[in-house]
Amino acid sequence: MPPQLQSQSQGGPRILQGDVGILSAAVREFVEANVTLCQPDALHICDGSDGENRTILAQLEEQGMIKKLSKYQNCWLARTDPRDVARVESKTVIVTRDRRDTVPTPLGGGVSQLGRWMSPEEFDKATTQRFPGCMKGRTMYVIPYSMGPVGSPLSKIGVQLTDSPYVVASMRVMTRMGQTVLTALGTGDFVRCLHSVGCPLPLKKPLVNNWPCNPDLTLVAHIPERRQIISFGSGYGGNSLLGKKCFALRIASRIAKEEGWLAEHMLILGITNPAGEKKYLAAAFPSACGKTNLAMLRPTLPGWKVECVGDDIAWMKFDDQ
Repeated sequence: MPPQLQSQSQGGPRILQGDVGILSAAVREFVEANVTLCQPDALHICDGSDGENRTILAQLEEQGMIKKLSKYQNCWLARTDPRDVARVESKTVIVTRDRRDTVPTPLGGGVSQLGRWMSPEEFDKATTQRFPGCMKGRTMYVIPYSMGPVGSPLSKIGVQLTDSPYVVASMRVMTRMGQTVLTALGTGDFVRCLHSVGCPLPLKKPLVNNWPCNPDLTLVAHIPERRQIISFGSGYGGNSLLGKKCFALRIASRIAKEEGWLAEHMLILGITNPAGEKKYLAAAFPSACGKTNLAMLRPTLPGWKVECVGDDIAWMKFDDQ
């Protein structure tokens, strides 16, 4: 089937970079459906190159979203809107038909402290309220990314659509992304990620710190059965970089359950004693309890060596050893 996306003069978004024709049928269908829904002015298929990254950073600097810090190489400061500064657990949901598939029901009733559930009907209503036309005046970036080394049998692939160039630059740091991922994906399956800052152009009110966001309508939703993540209204960290908590923990834990491995909120350390014997330590901590501090441990005992394998989320696949 030939690509349906056409140039803007033919009624579709301008193609700023990339060739829609090289996308697999599944990726192309995902992109086309959300172009129709979100109505961006332009489309950019990310290749992950150094040149692309320089262009994105220059664009962010010109827009006043980031500022170069001269003390360190390739170091940038981003000041967000004060209303968009953290993950929002109260607006983070998992969508399943049955509530008990998402969270346990407290004995005394009430709201579970272990997560938030949303019914498919509520989710459909929420997305209909938020996403139609949400990218007007903006560019939709297509980010193919790999969680883990590209081509590894342990890795998983996602494709994120976003209208935030900040997300593009950050996903290049957080994941392996670009053309090599599309090549590795081929016609395989992938996690579908859709993100918008929720600020179509022209703006209805001025931005704070040149940071587009829509805190009043922020929603981060996960649909495990569809391998899908939907995020709206926040440009910050784990709300917008959907390979982080959203994919690596919430969706991956469902995939892991089905495939017989574990995706857990854990750090992994490699510890080598003076005799050269190395052991690995995995530890589970809730948020804000010191996982990163422990993972970045610097030993003061002579001869001991500590290496950080991961400080937040661990994918563990066990063999006979």
